[in-house]
Amino acid sequence: MYRFLLSRQWVILTLVALLLIPTMIRLGIWQMHRYEERSARNQLVADALSSKPVPVETLTSPGHTVTTKDRYHNVSAKGRFDTDDEVVVRRRTNSDDEVGYHVLTPFVLADGKVLLVDRGWIPANGPSQTAFPRIPAPPRGEITVTGRLMPDETTAASGIKNLKGLPDRQVMLINSEQEARRLGAEVLGGYIAQTTPEPKGDIPELVGRPGNEDAALNYAYAIQWWLFSAAVPVGWVVLVRRELRDRREAADQPSEEPAPAAV
Repeated sequence: MYRFLLSRQWVILTLVALLLIPTMIRLGIWQMHRYEERSARNQLVADALSSKPVPVETLTSPGHTVTTKDRYHNVSAKGRFDTDDEVVVRRRTNSDDEVGYHVLTPFVLADGKVLLVDRGWIPANGPSQTAFPRIPAPPRGEITVTGRLMPDETTAASGIKNLKGLPDRQVMLINSEQEARRLGAEVLGGYIAQTTPEPKGDIPELVGRPGNEDAALNYAYAIQWWLFSAAVPVGWVVLVRRELRDRREAADQPSEEPAPAAV
């Protein structure tokens, strides 16, 4: 009764089932690896965000590349803001997804080096984004700022094209090498997203804390793939039993006698 398994249709069905099982198991393993990677990154970010501020020059220097390990780490710096060389970063959104600018202000340290400070988001003033917007002034004189250390933005990492021919004092990316050439100064690698002092009147709107990656979703996908892999042989057995039952029922039915021919 199982000779039907040697038919072309059943051979193909069995081969497909045998191929699906290891494929789904492998996909589940891949999703679990993604879960572990995302969980590790979430923990790294959480540790950095909860860290005590350290002097910025202990983690970066001119020409330095901020690593994933140091990203979001809290740092502090003492110096003064240089609003004369302030620029705005185009096409940035706030927490309500409104499009505006980020304010990028050079912060001159005691030794003359420059730290780039993203002071936060401001709205685009008016229908045109060609004129330099009105920006609330930062505190004057020597102050201490703290913020989250961030790596330089690049087109490769962010997908943002570094357009040329932009209006005066407007940029697309926050990049310390680019700003070092513009300012003619030693600029520390990366930049900071300012956290203190908080602006008066809530403008510029400070850049929000980064959210966690949804690692739980990858865990759920892994379980889903493994359940699918277990369901394939179960489904194959169910189909075989159904086919066997249908064939037995067909074999048990009496054949109809042909009607006698009329004389």
